[in-house]
Amino acid sequence: MDKTTADIAPMPLLEDGWFDPLEAAVRERLRALIEELLEDELTAALGRRYERGRAVRGHRHGRRERQLLGTFGPVRVSVPRARLSDAAGQAREWRSKTLPAYQRVTRRAEAVIVGSYLAGANTRRVRRALAGLFGGAVGKDTVSRAWRKVQADFEAWQKRDLSGDDIVRLILDGTGVRVRLDKRSTNISVLVALGVRRDGQKVLLAIRNMGGESAPAWRAVLDDLVKRGLGKPELLIVDGAPGLEAALAALWPDVPVQRCTVHKHRNLLAHAPRKLHAAVGADYTDMIYATTAAEVMAKRQKFLRTWRQRCPAVAASLEEAGDRLFTFLRFPPAQWKSIRTTNAIERLHEEFKRRIKTQCLLPCAETACMLFWALLAGGQITLRRVNGWDSLHIPPANLALDLAA
Repeated sequence: MDKTTADIAPMPLLEDGWFDPLEAAVRERLRALIEELLEDELTAALGRRYERGRAVRGHRHGRRERQLLGTFGPVRVSVPRARLSDAAGQAREWRSKTLPAYQRVTRRAEAVIVGSYLAGANTRRVRRALAGLFGGAVGKDTVSRAWRKVQADFEAWQKRDLSGDDIVRLILDGTGVRVRLDKRSTNISVLVALGVRRDGQKVLLAIRNMGGESAPAWRAVLDDLVKRGLGKPELLIVDGAPGLEAALAALWPDVPVQRCTVHKHRNLLAHAPRKLHAAVGADYTDMIYATTAAEVMAKRQKFLRTWRQRCPAVAASLEEAGDRLFTFLRFPPAQWKSIRTTNAIERLHEEFKRRIKTQCLLPCAETACMLFWALLAGGQITLRRVNGWDSLHIPPANLALDLAA
């Protein structure tokens, strides 16, 4: 039995009925095909395309065996070697462009491995899941190497120029993730900035890991965005965290801010006894989701009158948000759904945590950010246009919000 036949032998854990002769026949021919491609490339490099009188720019000196892992499984190939001479007579080792030095996995196979990892499998489960496809040739080192190649793209993305993006909205939110830090489980904050272009398309702008959501932490994220060319947005959508609001007030004090209505809903429930949760939620939802600005304001006054008597802490919590909870009323009704909340980022957080729940602990803080980005870059999560995108050109109205209750 030759090496190629051994490479394509069926997995020992599978019965004979699983062996596919068609797959086996295709894989048997792969070794010869790859070696033929390498030979053609070297022949061209040596100038020996059967053209009489053409000078030879080097000489062959043996072959070496290499194993390559592709979506076709592992295969060992014999790679020709040669030394080439330049015009100055300097000799150098020939390097194949078809099969670069140290490449062990094809790009398509790396994409399959990384895609499995992003789908929520940890390193061990990726190895097991792909064992049949890759003939057991995927180890934890293979997965780690494929993942490290993603890091280079992530680092370039972090530094990309933003001056060409016409960002009209900025949605900001953070989430907590547990990572290994100094050999101990530590909770960090992943701060996310999501932009909305004038054409309505959402775009991920920044992901940074920080120790918390303090004003200096958020200011570092915002300053980096400005440094990379982000212009002043026309609207800011936030979750109401004090640190974030302080950072925004210092950087863009004149930009309208929308407080997330979902976060405020949770705040209201936290200030009420459990037996009143249903009533608070019903009144709040009735107010926030009214169909006109006049109805929202009327129900706001009714909410405050009712809950000042039933539970003053609930009324005080609503008043704390002020007009920022109702900034969406200044915009066309078609945009209200996309302005009222930070749900665009919250959904990303949910998908991110669903993918990592099989991993008790991420290896480091940087991995958390890179994994979050890779879910979008790899197409595991897609971003669509916001609701009412075709009316983004309409400027906000100078609506007087009546606070009298």
